[in-house]
Amino acid sequence: MPRRDAAAFAEFVAARSAALHRTAYLLVGDRGLAQDLLQEALTKTYVAWPRLRDPGKAEAYTRKALTTTAITWYRRRSWGERPVDAVPEQAGDGLADDVAIRALLWQALQGLPPRQRAAIVLRYYEDLTEAQTAGVLGCAVGTVKSQVSDGLRTLRSRLGDRVGDADLFPTTTMEVTR
Repeated sequence: MPRRDAAAFAEFVAARSAALHRTAYLLVGDRGLAQDLLQEALTKTYVAWPRLRDPGKAEAYTRKALTTTAITWYRRRSWGERPVDAVPEQAGDGLADDVAIRALLWQALQGLPPRQRAAIVLRYYEDLTEAQTAGVLGCAVGTVKSQVSDGLRTLRSRLGDRVGDADLFPTTTMEVTR
């Protein structure tokens, strides 16, 4: 049986946990839940570490664990309204408009079904290819395309003219077709 290399795992966690935490946060929308999700995914990765043929693929394994665990959590729980520390104020001009758009987009993104949200987060915010996204989600590339398409259609219908594609995808220059 292969041995678990604790030092290599610790090095992986130190190098990639910030990026993995961002992905977890985008998937669940809450910092505390994102930390819990990341810990659970890292635990699964640690258990599987001796079976990973290529430790270079540990990040992909962990992203898949994040995604599948988040989807499982959403299926088990009711994710209705959640308390917040402060009630948001009305948006004004300039930076306040950007904050309002982000809040509106965030709320709409959280309203998507878990697989659509995961596909959009992985595809556009993590900038994975369709094939990489399919690998993380454990599905076909065509499924990724349909999940992303359905999710974008839902976002556009819910947000209307209030948010454009440039607001939907602030970190990418990809052209998104309607």
